[in-house]
Amino acid sequence: MNMFAVIMAGGVGTRFWPHSREKKPKQFLRIFDQRTLIQQTYDRLLPVIPNERIYFVLNTNQKAELLRQIPQAEEENIIIEPFGKNTAPCIGLAALHIQRQDPEAIMVVLPADHLIRNIAAFQKVLRVGEKFLQQQDYLVTIGVTPDRPATGYGYIQFSEPIAEIDGIPIYRVKTFAEKPTLDTAQRFLKSGDFVRNSGMFIWKAKIILEEIEEFLPEFYDGLMEIENHIGQPTYWEVVETVYRQIRSISIDYGVMEKSRRVCVIKSDLGWSDVGSWDEVHKLVDKDKNGNGIVGEALVKDSRECLIFSTDKFIAALGVENLIITESEDAILVCHKDQAQNVRELVELLKRKKLKNLI
Repeated sequence: MNMFAVIMAGGVGTRFWPHSREKKPKQFLRIFDQRTLIQQTYDRLLPVIPNERIYFVLNTNQKAELLRQIPQAEEENIIIEPFGKNTAPCIGLAALHIQRQDPEAIMVVLPADHLIRNIAAFQKVLRVGEKFLQQQDYLVTIGVTPDRPATGYGYIQFSEPIAEIDGIPIYRVKTFAEKPTLDTAQRFLKSGDFVRNSGMFIWKAKIILEEIEEFLPEFYDGLMEIENHIGQPTYWEVVETVYRQIRSISIDYGVMEKSRRVCVIKSDLGWSDVGSWDEVHKLVDKDKNGNGIVGEALVKDSRECLIFSTDKFIAALGVENLIITESEDAILVCHKDQAQNVRELVELLKRKKLKNLI
């Protein structure tokens, strides 16, 4: 019973425009470190899971960049999706391939673009999850203990502990909650029985496939059709056909919220999903006026700004609550309150057929 990892790397990260593009999205960018987000995700796994058991799911446009950044990625461990259909199809396809390698495989599922600062705690959670699943057939989700009433995350309410391994309790999940209002987030924080939904999971490949069969039967039928063609010249054609027919759905909505096998490990990982530019502002070091500067920049008489420069020198004078960033061919200036809506600019670029900027 070996543990495998699946790094979900197919997202586009439109809220990180102008740096995040279709061929080089957010997960392939250096934001906090000399290593990109996907390289950091890979690095965190290696002490626990060897390279030959680390899989990547992404689209065709991103494969070359993956191999440039992680040249040791094994070709047979790169799973290509014809187009994104959210996390349930991505996870189901990966589970199918991994189960063929090891019918009893334990499978860690991680987004490629998250930040984790407490790496030792993260690796301990993986080992605890592995030990638990050697004895149990649960779906384990990794919950993050909230430190503030954040509204940009989903939450998980937990109830009684069902096990304790190496001093870490594992709790039964009571319910999943959508992104809350500020008042509701404050109530979650005060209650003490809610954690943030990190989108990271541990389970046996065969068990997640069983749950997909129960709750997403049409997609499961498509997976079985794909399995019949693995290793055959017809494989890619069948994958494309199945993906055209299935609906786009997250693993949370499609399976986790319905399953009776879900539990959660609470963790304090120094975690962020790095979802938008305003989240970067929260995470970087700031001066006495709350300005976060990455790269070459100068600010004067300015407050609560993020200046993110990769090439050109940026100067800001007398401004507040702005995000200012530049790429080789574009500049973004937006109010921090609008950071979640940068994706709307990308949609506008698409409508105007400015493909070179996407």
